[in-house]
Amino acid sequence: MSRRSRLLTAALTIGLITALAACSSGSTADQGPRKVAFVVANSQLNFAKEMSAGFHAGVAAVGGVDETVTGPDIVDGAKEVQIFQQLEKTHRSGISVFTLAPDLFVEPLAAARQHGIPLIAVDNPAPPASGVTLFVGNDNYELGRLLADQVITRPPAGAKGTIVIGTTAPGVPVLDRRVDGMRDRLHQRLPAVSVVGPFDTKQEVASNLAAWKLLARANPDALAFLGTGDADGWHLAEIRRSTHAKWLAGAFDLDPRSLQAVKDGDLLLVSPEHYLKGAIAGRLQAEHAKTGKALPKGWIYTPGLAVTPANIDEIIARQASPAAKESWFAPKIKQILDHESTFLRPLSALG
Repeated sequence: MSRRSRLLTAALTIGLITALAACSSGSTADQGPRKVAFVVANSQLNFAKEMSAGFHAGVAAVGGVDETVTGPDIVDGAKEVQIFQQLEKTHRSGISVFTLAPDLFVEPLAAARQHGIPLIAVDNPAPPASGVTLFVGNDNYELGRLLADQVITRPPAGAKGTIVIGTTAPGVPVLDRRVDGMRDRLHQRLPAVSVVGPFDTKQEVASNLAAWKLLARANPDALAFLGTGDADGWHLAEIRRSTHAKWLAGAFDLDPRSLQAVKDGDLLLVSPEHYLKGAIAGRLQAEHAKTGKALPKGWIYTPGLAVTPANIDEIIARQASPAAKESWFAPKIKQILDHESTFLRPLSALG
């Protein structure tokens, strides 16, 4: 065999070995366009917008991966399932899901998993039967206690009366856990106070306002009204201002109206830090799509934040632009990802 023939044979052999190695590796880098998606329960309210912005930033930080974030305009579990099933056909590199109707997603998630699509549940855990093995989210019992702790410091010692709790989605586990955390903490620290609820304060914005107005009229001497959701916050603050009420108002999430209400002294607020959990999910999803890096298994715990007069200006500045959010959250995202074992808990710990 001539020297030229030997070199050609060697080159072909090396090329064949390289191709086989690429096919057998766990990397998705050479398997066509890398597309990941995030399906959210509602595309309009603050909690979903924050998670969506975080997911976008997390994917962008990795680079080289296309992403889609979408969901129904209002909370509609059946429509969200349809959106997920459509994305399953086009975004096979990975899909993250935030839903308030987890039971509707059991079979669709299980089917997607059987089809080899990497899945992450965000904010609300997926039911065990779905087979989803990674959840990114809060300890919502802890969040409920965090809001209750703000309430506890306000009433005078030995205060008696009623605290009313409402929830925008009765039966949704993450919100039920917030209720449990609030109720248990209030019973513990304010034993003479009666805690009633949770009452259904509705997900739809106009209905939410109407529900709180009704509860406020029915409980004019209440010490506080506490909600589990997004619209609860600015609606309670609005009612408190318009009626010149003295009761305390408390809720969750970072709608600009709620932030202003904290600054004005009309609202107690806890942020679940939705941007953070979206960013973690986006980063992990994109890294897996780009390099084949395995997704962790378990619950990546993301902490919440009490928004108070002491930090309200900082949080308003943080929320003012995508760049400000990205800069503020960057060290927190790095801390979680660099010390994954510290923040990774078993799914069984969700309770």
